[in-house]
Amino acid sequence: METTLLYGKDGLSINIPDNSFMVEPNNLEGLPETNRSIKEALQNPIGTSPLKEVVKATDTVAIAISDITRPTPNHILIPLLIEELNHVPLENFVIINGTGTHRDQTREEFIQMLGEWVVDNIRIVNNQCHDKDSLVNLGESKFGCDVYLNKDYVEANFKIVTGFIEPHFFAGFSGGPKGIMPGIAGIETIMTFHNARMIGDPLATWGNMENNPVQEMTREINGMCKPDFMLNVTLNREKEITAVFAGELYEAHDKGCEFAKEHAMIKCNERFDVVITSNSGYPLDQNLYQAVKGMSAAHKIVKKGGAILVASECSDGLPSHGNYSKIFEMADSPQALLDMINNPEFKMFDQWQVQKQAVIQVWADVYVYSKLTDEQVKGAMLKPISNIEKQLDELKKKYGENMSVAVLPLGPLTIPYVEE
Repeated sequence: METTLLYGKDGLSINIPDNSFMVEPNNLEGLPETNRSIKEALQNPIGTSPLKEVVKATDTVAIAISDITRPTPNHILIPLLIEELNHVPLENFVIINGTGTHRDQTREEFIQMLGEWVVDNIRIVNNQCHDKDSLVNLGESKFGCDVYLNKDYVEANFKIVTGFIEPHFFAGFSGGPKGIMPGIAGIETIMTFHNARMIGDPLATWGNMENNPVQEMTREINGMCKPDFMLNVTLNREKEITAVFAGELYEAHDKGCEFAKEHAMIKCNERFDVVITSNSGYPLDQNLYQAVKGMSAAHKIVKKGGAILVASECSDGLPSHGNYSKIFEMADSPQALLDMINNPEFKMFDQWQVQKQAVIQVWADVYVYSKLTDEQVKGAMLKPISNIEKQLDELKKKYGENMSVAVLPLGPLTIPYVEE
């Protein structure tokens, strides 16, 4: 039978065995009147007063957004926020792009993310995690590091965080406090947040918020300089808004996580020989670094010694910035990478993504369909493929004609799990 994986901007149609198990939710319809729903959420928020009532005309307003690797529809959210706060002069606003350790965005990318009117009329800054002059030290985290957050954010009179909520491969769920930590944090704080102990904790996984150290740290640091208001959404496969969660940070985020868990997590009765996944298409599949999320979703239901086939366009390469590709040059196998990263003396940003990938590779073979060269894929210790159907035929030689196959067309927008 034929199915379409989310891949790049256009999708990828593939033929899969008729007995394949499809892992996808009932696709929720986008809200019929998106703008009206968002305005109603701003005027009737969860756990706090209406937004317009709590922001004074003299306030400076900082709005933290997710960067271009996330599909948050900020071209819709930000203009509506500014419209709702039309009593505040435009020069009092600042938008902080939550790059974390990612690269800066260009003006053209900001126009794509926010719309030209916003770019022309509102001050926008990229978070600079390495520049201490643009950060403020708020004290020490119980997790053992100094806490640095963006200066424009800290010094604003009123703080808003936007984002979208979906299961996350080590924070439990995205959105909410993650827009601040690690989105607009300093490198020292981000490194602790992503260290080997935190990422390797078995409770730091998809959909789990209970005793998850990563979620605990992000909430602790948000509490040190808490956003005054949160505006988050959930999305369907077409990246349409399906629900809006606005109001007090923790209460509104918890309600959003409950909604996402109900619609995005699918129970499977057993593991599979082969799992085919996407990385949710553009913008999440821009590079191989981000594609680890799709691999991780498949890892939840693939057998030990099985195979994961991930389709991720990787239009932005590995990427060329950051240390992701460099770390692979420092060891000769996934297990050697894990041994190196688990050494407390080893500290290099981007190690967390390599750590997650190596754990998956120790468990199963990982094949990548993308626009990368074979050499680039092999350099990341992965197996390049140019045709998913042919690779399935090859894998039958290993697993037999009765090879079990699961397919995640939406990638990490849908998280499967097996109760073991």
